[in-house]
Formats: sequence, structure tokens, C-alpha cells
Amino acid sequence: MPWDVEGTKRRLLDAATAEFSERGLAGARVDRTAAAAGVNKERIYEYFGSKDELFGAVLSEQLALVMDAVPIEGDGIEAVADYAGRVFDYDCRHPEFARLTFWEGLERREPVVRAFRAERSASKIHRLQEAVPQLGDEDAQELLLTILTLCAAFQALPNVDRLYAGSAKRNAKGLARRRAAIVTTADATVRAMLAGRAGSSSPRTEAEETVA
Repeated sequence: MPWDVEGTKRRLLDAATAEFSERGLAGARVDRTAAAAGVNKERIYEYFGSKDELFGAVLSEQLALVMDAVPIEGDGIEAVADYAGRVFDYDCRHPEFARLTFWEGLERREPVVRAFRAERSASKIHRLQEAVPQLGDEDAQELLLTILTLCAAFQALPNVDRLYAGSAKRNAKGLARRRAAIVTTADATVRAMLAGRAGSSSPRTEAEETVA
């Protein structure tokens, strides 16, 4: 019976996602990952090269999943606010993504698989500018960063949540309240950015012309 290479890789990636999200890169163990996948740990080195490369494969897959699962739908400020809410929903269903990126930030000086992730991120920024054409490059970058970090921090910093909102916040009512706050923040951020651009491009007054 031929060896199911793709099935083995799938089991290893699933096991590694759980291992890395719980323990980070330094704390993760290849033998524990292999055991959870039901294969010999040599398969990790054969298919992925090293623990670092396995971590990169896991992060690449998780980033691709969230980028594909949560597109920006429609146009205008409402589309951006809706996107923020759906990113929050995705992170609530898949908290491992936020935890993986926080572990990476703590343990790695540079992003893993940087070129792949930069390309994906650039496409999302471009889509934001399609939805709201008045957004400049820097504003679109800051907007995406604001949305992603607000949603991810809710999953990766549960003790901050407990301190400020109490343990009851993780029920349905609390989740809805946090989601609404993030959606409102995204909406307000876009409006503030557009107002700032409109103000900076307004014609100079007669007094300003005289001084000039």
C-alpha cells in the first residue's frame, strides 16, 4: 500500500498548528508533534526540513486561510466596517491564528516566510483602497493593521480582557459587545482618515495666500 504523503503532511500541519499555538516556537517539540500526528518525527524533517521551516509552513497556511476566508466584500466605509466584524468572527472561531502570530512576534526578530506574507498583505491593502479609493497608501496600511491587531489581541491577551471586562465577557453578549466596538472603531477610523485628507487638501484662504 503506497504511503499517503499528502495525508501525512496534513496531519503534521494540524498537529503543529496546535503545538505551536499552545507552546510557541521555542516550547514546541517535534517528537510531541509527530506523536500527535501519529507518525515518526523523521517525517517532519523529510517533508519540512526543520522545526523553524515547519513553523513557517504553519504560519503561511494560517495566513492564507484567513485572507481567503475573510475577503472585503462590497465598497465604501460600510464594507470596511463589515470586514472588521468578520475578521473578529474568524479569530473567535480560529484563535490559533492570533496566538501563532503573537508567538512569532515574541520569538522571531523577522517575519517568517516574509515574501509570501508581504504579497498577501499587499493584496489586502490594495483591496481596501479599491473599497475606499480616497485612502492613501499609509492610511490603508494603518487601517488594516488596526483591524487585525484589535481582533488578534482579543484572542491572544485573555487576561487583559478579564482584568478590564471581567470573566463574563466571553459569553455571547460580551462577544457581541466587543465585536460592535471593533466595527465602530473601524468605521470611525476610516471617517477620520478621509476627513484628515479632505482638510489637508482644502484650498488656502486669502490670508494664507497673502502670507505666502
